[in-house]
Amino acid sequence: MDRNRHLSPALRFPAETLLAAQGSADGGEIGLKVCFFDVDGVLTDGRLWIGAEGESVKAFHALDGHGLKLLPQGGITPVVITGRDSPAVRRRVADLGLAHAHYGVSDKQAVAQRVLQQLGLNWGDAAAMGDDWPDLPLLTRVAFACVPPGAHAEVRAIAHHVTQASAGAGAARECCDLLLMAKGRYGALLNGHLTTLDAR
Repeated sequence: MDRNRHLSPALRFPAETLLAAQGSADGGEIGLKVCFFDVDGVLTDGRLWIGAEGESVKAFHALDGHGLKLLPQGGITPVVITGRDSPAVRRRVADLGLAHAHYGVSDKQAVAQRVLQQLGLNWGDAAAMGDDWPDLPLLTRVAFACVPPGAHAEVRAIAHHVTQASAGAGAARECCDLLLMAKGRYGALLNGHLTTLDAR
């Protein structure tokens, strides 16, 4: 393969969506700095597989996982905030090397507020991806709200972007790609993969 080859991104989003995903650009930096992700119905398809002994089994998609790993390379911190807790979710988060994850959360807004304070950020610096009413406190406060197509109608109604990809099948990756493109980092990350599969 030509070592000097350069890829032009094939992925496209509407200009107004990219503009919304840039946030307020406080301090002159374009793009958002943190994104909160729900798990069930976002990183998974929302179905709950429970075995006879009560164990939870979840299916995750590799596309979503790589998107979450790309975000920090583009200057965006991924944060998992989920109302449930399970070894499967903890294992997936650990495998992805995510530094911020909160499990069994009943008040997502309070947890997100603490994370923002720790990072020295505010709601205007943040995006979120959720699918149901417990996610509304985040989705209605962040600068950019993203939801999968199977999200509840009330949640879809307040979203800036409804993904084409389904939950647990690339929806989170679509959100990651959109945020990276809005931040102006997508093309460089894409072309960085011509020489290496992963920066980790």
